Amino acid sequence: MKNKLSSLSDLAGAFGRETTVAADSAKQQPADGSLVYSTESGRIKQDNSAQAITASDGFAKVRRETKGRKGKGVITISGLGIDATALKELAKKLKKTCGTGGSVVGEVIEVQGDKREQIKQVLETNGFKVKFVGG
Repeated sequence: MKNKLSSLSDLAGAFGRETTVAADSAKQQPADGSLVYSTESGRIKQDNSAQAITASDGFAKVRRETKGRKGKGVITISGLGIDATALKELAKKLKKTCGTGGSVVGEVIEVQGDKREQIKQVLETNGFKVKFVGG
């Protein structure tokens, strides 16, 4: 035998037996693409480029919220319809202008404090129509 046998299926093929490993492995792979590692190809990278962006209705909704924050006021901006990197850049610009902290949660920007007028000015200079929602 001059050929190297690297797997059990190669060994079974050398003795003329059929292998059912290929059929079994196709059944074991999940259909949702959550496979992380395969012995055949190594680490499998997930394709995250297909994230859906919620379409905007043309208005950036600015709302003051205190729910779940022990009475502290937070301004939330939603309905922008931009991707995650642009959302983070806009949040950074808003936080720097207002001089406060904040974060991006999903597709919503949260800015600490009640700086609605400053936020409105920044959003309008970036080309968004602003609508105040709630009280």
